Amino acid sequence: MHTPSRSEFIDVRGVRTHVRHWGREGAPKIFMVHGWMDVSASFQFVVDSLRGDWHVIAPDWRGFGLTARPPVDTYWFVDYLGDLDAILRHYQPDEPVNLLGHSMGGNVVGLYAGARPARIRRLVNLEGFGMPSTTPDQAPRRYAKWMDELLVPQEMRGYPTLDDVAARLQKTNPRLTDARAAFLAQHWSARNERGEWAILGDPAHKRISPLLYHVEEVMACWRAITAPVLWVEATHTNMWLWMGPKEEARVEIDRRLGHLANVTAKMMDNAGHMLHHDQPEELARMLEEFLT
Repeated sequence: MHTPSRSEFIDVRGVRTHVRHWGREGAPKIFMVHGWMDVSASFQFVVDSLRGDWHVIAPDWRGFGLTARPPVDTYWFVDYLGDLDAILRHYQPDEPVNLLGHSMGGNVVGLYAGARPARIRRLVNLEGFGMPSTTPDQAPRRYAKWMDELLVPQEMRGYPTLDDVAARLQKTNPRLTDARAAFLAQHWSARNERGEWAILGDPAHKRISPLLYHVEEVMACWRAITAPVLWVEATHTNMWLWMGPKEEARVEIDRRLGHLANVTAKMMDNAGHMLHHDQPEELARMLEEFLT
């Protein structure tokens, strides 16, 4: 049996935003934010594994899940910071928060915790490594690629059945059990006008950002974080696909970790990048040990 969740829609900077809640109103809060092409229901298995009395709050980012899709052709990363700030002010305006982010969400919470250090009680980063470093000479090609992509309509592939969506999830993550894949499929997709099951993500998210990744600006934010940080990686992560060769990327990741003043780094066995799906019980144990 899954812990029941309840949905709420709030206005976040003019965008109708879906927020999922689990647990008792009035209990200590944990805010959880998902990654790219994911949804808030992705945290269901971790919530199921929590043993304490918690109120978990997880939004769908703009253009994902049940949150509205603003009329844009490009999504800007700083908007996630603005949205997160508004969400936290709505639900916990006066006290520091327990904040968790996975993947893209981990990158968002890392920047936010540096920009608003007094707002964070405890920070949890699940595989939010950032992106490879860039150099200014990459800018012309990046701008050109972005403009080229604006000329091509983006689409989300449709699937005939929910079982096909579940199979697609398991193709990406072979560790995903049939039961968990079936649960996620019904929250990760919805019927489109053709009667197919389409992923609940705005196709515009697939376009490249025209802005380069300025790693030292990110590290300046990480250095400004004052809250304790729990950093969790998975032994079978596929981050090397975007971070570069493992040996070189490992050195860079460890360098970045050195910018966090108070960090506890953990490695999760038998898990890939979607570690909250692969080992939710172990992650829940880590969380509660860290937060309490």
